[in-house]
Amino acid sequence: MVFFVVFMLFSILVLRLGELQIVFGDDFKREIERTEDITVNNPVPRGKMFDRNGKVIVDNTPLNAITYTKYQTTNQKEMLETAEKLAKLINKDTSKVPVRDKKDFWIIKHPEEAKAKITKKEWDLYDQEKLDDKQIYKLQVDRITDAEVESIQGEDLETLAIYREFNSGYALTPQIVKNKEVTPEEFAVVSENLENLPGVDTTTDWERMYTFGNTLKSILGDVTTSEAGIPKEQLEKYLARDYSRNDRVGKSYLELKYEAVLHGQKAKVKNVTDKSGKILSTEVISEGKRGKDLVLTIDMDLQQQVEKIIEEEMWSAKQKSGTALLDRAFVVLMNPHTGEVLSLAGRQIGKDKDGKTVMNDFAGGNITTSYNVGSAVKGATILTGYKTGAISPGDYLLDQPLVIKGTKPKKSWKTFGSINDLRALQVSSNVYMWKTVIAMGHGKYVPNGPLVLDTEKTFNTMRQSFSQFGLGTRTGIDLPNEMSGFPGSDNRPGLLLDLSIGQYDTYTPIQLAQYVSTIANGGNRVQPHIVKEIREPVMDSNELGPIVEEIQPKVLNHLDMKDEWIKRVQEGFRMVMQVGDGTGVGTFKGVTYSPAGKTGTAQAFYDGPVKSQKNVDVMNLSLVSFAPFDNPEVAMAVVVPWAYQGNTGPSINMTIGKRVMDAYFELKKTRPINEENTTTEQQTNTTDTTQNSQQSGQ
Repeated sequence: MVFFVVFMLFSILVLRLGELQIVFGDDFKREIERTEDITVNNPVPRGKMFDRNGKVIVDNTPLNAITYTKYQTTNQKEMLETAEKLAKLINKDTSKVPVRDKKDFWIIKHPEEAKAKITKKEWDLYDQEKLDDKQIYKLQVDRITDAEVESIQGEDLETLAIYREFNSGYALTPQIVKNKEVTPEEFAVVSENLENLPGVDTTTDWERMYTFGNTLKSILGDVTTSEAGIPKEQLEKYLARDYSRNDRVGKSYLELKYEAVLHGQKAKVKNVTDKSGKILSTEVISEGKRGKDLVLTIDMDLQQQVEKIIEEEMWSAKQKSGTALLDRAFVVLMNPHTGEVLSLAGRQIGKDKDGKTVMNDFAGGNITTSYNVGSAVKGATILTGYKTGAISPGDYLLDQPLVIKGTKPKKSWKTFGSINDLRALQVSSNVYMWKTVIAMGHGKYVPNGPLVLDTEKTFNTMRQSFSQFGLGTRTGIDLPNEMSGFPGSDNRPGLLLDLSIGQYDTYTPIQLAQYVSTIANGGNRVQPHIVKEIREPVMDSNELGPIVEEIQPKVLNHLDMKDEWIKRVQEGFRMVMQVGDGTGVGTFKGVTYSPAGKTGTAQAFYDGPVKSQKNVDVMNLSLVSFAPFDNPEVAMAVVVPWAYQGNTGPSINMTIGKRVMDAYFELKKTRPINEENTTTEQQTNTTDTTQNSQQSGQ
């Protein structure tokens, strides 16, 4: 019987083995030989930025780097052992290690002590499945004392900092462990010991370098660090685009706006692994390619000069009384025909980390802050008056104080008597603008009588007309976070009069530049842009590669006004700067570049960082200009908010504007002839673009 039972068991075993080998043998063989292809994307350096003359503005500085690649078969113990070995070879910054990570590390290093922190009763509950692993672990973490946390010091703390970096990467994707201040000695000793450091490697990384320091820094933007990686709020978007969590991405302004261009094409590496995760072979599918380069419209030589002028004039003005609240100034220079921004400068007085007063870059304020700008907008008021039929070119109106019932007299800075539209622009008459708006609102001025106007309709008419110049609306500049300014919310008649002289709604400096460009070029509102070209990268070189895309001028709209009206306002602007007692003649007297423009002074309320001075009366100063008058090649906007308190103060807008225009034309003399003589071609291009826009119904 025993023999028979044994015989039957062996027979069953033989049959079962035969079935496994004959019936399922091929399946099991395929399973054993099964491999998995895993493609890993390795990051590449970002594209560079150049100025319009080919000077490098933003570059990549090579850095020695130590990386770690976590394999699928790597376990926690192996990673910790490698981290301990690496901690003996390099110095690792431990200042950013959070307390929670220290507690986790303490549990790993002291498993028995951690286990002892759980009571017998709690272990019994665990055995009864009334407490799970997560709850037990939380109890252990909560019971770790401050003294135990503080016991993690020296090499243990460095081990933890390195271990955190190991854990933060994807499997088979190199993770930066250290790429700043890697000494040659550290790089060499790690390279020599790679055999004993599984997953660790030495390579070359990069860091963003801004060649001109803080010049234009707020517009160029920033890039995240490898430690920070992709911002949490944008993670899903970037992961869908084949980014990794620890990829460095643009987080502001140009770096953010042109992320897709600057990021580059990652190197693709295929790792073939067996079913246990062991790498069998590695194959490069495609070489990485550095991000494309941006050529900006900015002239960095001019930009630096403009910033220096702003700083010098601000420090000089601060020496005068009444300027305690003056802390910023802006200048925009652009080609009125193409919209190319030649200089976008802003400076702001502030404090450094040591409390010392310093001048900071605030170029971004040209698009993100808005102010009452005063009489600079009167060109738009006159043209709106022509369009609505409130006035006609050459009309004379009497400039004398307006006495409206229940209000203080409203007057120009001087009584001019009977003047026409050109004279009104030349001497900056307020009364002429007010009477124009009164006629626009179908009202009638009666001394000491009430002012009755169709205010709602006239406000809408004025603002809609102003927006055609770029005032009170986004200009479309190729930068994020552009604001449109703030329209006043009250529709009283007196405020409508204030709107006509730039003392109600607020406008940004870039809007003023677009506005004066629209007048200068004959009525085309051209979209300003700061990127001129996108080019293919030339590896390991500061040369410019082939053009991928050239940004063409874009006309957003053409003023629905007669050419002779626009030419008349251009003439009025010329008289401001060149004729008789024009408000700009005193400053620009004797210059050879034939300027035209309009000055502005606005009675405003302080709205700056000094909270105790909120709503204090201040004067905002502005200046819009273009030159040469008969063939404009540059348009300028200057804005100096909160320039002074009181009735008089330094004309910092004028001194800045004069020096900036001088600098532009002096610098032009040093440029090649072919760059100096491009205005006619630009005008032709703009005209063609305008015709195309009109034909397409834009």
